[in-house]
Amino acid sequence: MQCRLSIVIPVRNDAAALEALLAQLLTRHGVAGPAPCRDLFEIIVVDGASADDSREVAVRAGVDLVLSSPPGRGRQLALGSAHARGDLIWFLHADSHPEPHCLALLLALPAAPLWGRFAIGLVGTPALRVVGACMNARSWLTGIATGDQGLFVQRDVLRAVGGVPPQSLMEDIELSARLAGRQRPICLRARVHTSPRRWLRRGVARTILSMWWFRLRYWFGADPEQLAREYYEPKSSR
Repeated sequence: MQCRLSIVIPVRNDAAALEALLAQLLTRHGVAGPAPCRDLFEIIVVDGASADDSREVAVRAGVDLVLSSPPGRGRQLALGSAHARGDLIWFLHADSHPEPHCLALLLALPAAPLWGRFAIGLVGTPALRVVGACMNARSWLTGIATGDQGLFVQRDVLRAVGGVPPQSLMEDIELSARLAGRQRPICLRARVHTSPRRWLRRGVARTILSMWWFRLRYWFGADPEQLAREYYEPKSSR
């Protein structure tokens, strides 16, 4: 039977979150109605030099393929998608929690050139819920989506735009901009919930300002690798 969907999950030091996500995808837990046929989808985990047992978690869970990559989400996604056998590729972060019917929705999409995203769900404070609603509205208006929204794309469409940009930051923005230049995304209302840890750690207002500052610099030509170093290694933690 032909593989319909490839789920590509980049991971680095996220063993606990990955274990929870794989349990949801590989068992009936969290699935609305009958579990989708396992032959219809594959799961590819791309480990970016984790110092914890993320790779071992993936192996124990019995995913279809575990790959090793230098760290950097863009590089990890590019490697995973290059090995994907599915007609449709779904990019999921390790700390994502898709709603029960997300997988079934993707498997039911028509076999036509398309790409899209889910709505993001930020759990926690009212401020976080407002942020999530604003992110969904913005991506609906602009066609630009983030990795937290569970981007999905037909493999042929991904190939036509040059694949996932192998960069360490803004790979999701760059990819969705290229895709939006070809056609509008499908914006599904089902939610992919994501961990609010970065928002809680840095503060909502500070996180928003930081994200827009990095994004503005990127649009004006800043090197994504330099931006990644600043983003992941802020001066206060050096």
